[in-house]
Amino acid sequence: MRIALVSGGAAGMYCGSCLHDNALAAQLQRMGHDATLIPLYTPLRTDEESVSQKRVFYGAVNTYLQVRFPRLAGLPSFLRRWLDRPGLLERVGKLGSAANARDLGELTLAVLAGEEGASRFQLEQLVAFLASELRPQVVHLQNSMFLGLAHRLRQELGCTVVCSLQGEDLFLQTLIEPYKSRALEILQARQGDVDAFIAHSLYYADFMAEYLGIRRDRIHLAPLGLNLAAEVLPAEGGDSLSEDPFVVGYLARICPEKGFGVAAEAFKELAGRLGGKKVRLKIAGFLSPPDEAFVEKTLADLTAAGLEGSVEMVGEVDREGKIRFLESLDVLAVPTLYHEPKGLFALEAMACGVPVVLPSHGAFPELLAHGGGLLVTPESPVAVADALEALRSNPAERAAHGRAGRASVEARHSIEAAALGVFGLYSSLVGEG
Repeated sequence: MRIALVSGGAAGMYCGSCLHDNALAAQLQRMGHDATLIPLYTPLRTDEESVSQKRVFYGAVNTYLQVRFPRLAGLPSFLRRWLDRPGLLERVGKLGSAANARDLGELTLAVLAGEEGASRFQLEQLVAFLASELRPQVVHLQNSMFLGLAHRLRQELGCTVVCSLQGEDLFLQTLIEPYKSRALEILQARQGDVDAFIAHSLYYADFMAEYLGIRRDRIHLAPLGLNLAAEVLPAEGGDSLSEDPFVVGYLARICPEKGFGVAAEAFKELAGRLGGKKVRLKIAGFLSPPDEAFVEKTLADLTAAGLEGSVEMVGEVDREGKIRFLESLDVLAVPTLYHEPKGLFALEAMACGVPVVLPSHGAFPELLAHGGGLLVTPESPVAVADALEALRSNPAERAAHGRAGRASVEARHSIEAAALGVFGLYSSLVGEG
């Protein structure tokens, strides 16, 4: 089957959606399908071998200029190609966190408006490429913020269009008015332009059905998948069961909404109970400029509590570094404030045999339905500390959670199973058995 997967670059950071989109495309290719991963805005950054196209559509610089200055849509083709160079887009992407809130809102509405918006020239470039080079039977939009593309794709290509739901409500909350309300209105109006939707958890399928007014039977469940090949993840997780020091890890974007503040407070509480020399906190993940002040203050509070020597800031990690990081932990705690729609970081820890402590909301109860860790009261540092202390005091239980988590991932969250499920949906829509 000829499949085009359209995924948005995350401005140079490791993004769970990008990682999973790349893994899915690679597995579809291994299954013998003509699957092409097409980046939008910026190149995709992955921690496995990238299978994405080098050419970037809706290049961040070109799209911004054409939305803010419509007359620039007539720029010579050589200049447009120069502005879409992957190297330039990667450098510009790192500055994206400083984008003006109004600019972000205008760009969002322009893309959602599709052929009726200020970015229609970019849409026609994508349509022309797909029509001439790929002729896909299925176009899979990896995010509903691309719904503005669907009508024109179906009209010109006559293809099936599938759309994933991957936390768009979280992005919409970052927009200012009137862009936030208008974006939601367009999404609700355009949700009928696709043939089917995919969600990675029952929680998010139910939530987005109501949020976007999608008939629930149009949203199909497709659990996340990890590449569990021996060269990607270790055959067995690390056997870190010593009690001194007890190593707590945090692996996610380092920001308030991912629960970094709650994790730090929980660690301070745990250290207060057990003593700073008996515990250690290791922190890994992407830190964006707008969150630096928050993180500095949080770390300063830990230092003031006498825990400077018990805290290690690892920062962003590649695939090898991530595995080493996870294998060094006794437990992973990421107490997100928002209701997580996916939870790839939790699955990565579980795949390495590391038990997790997570809030009892969003997709997490589904991920831990067959074991792998503990669910706690959301936004409660004390509840997180209680769970960590319980796991520290019972190494056998901790090891059992590690084994259960690994088994659950192997049984339900391999990339092979994920790709088979998604391809089954494609086939049912296209009519190929």
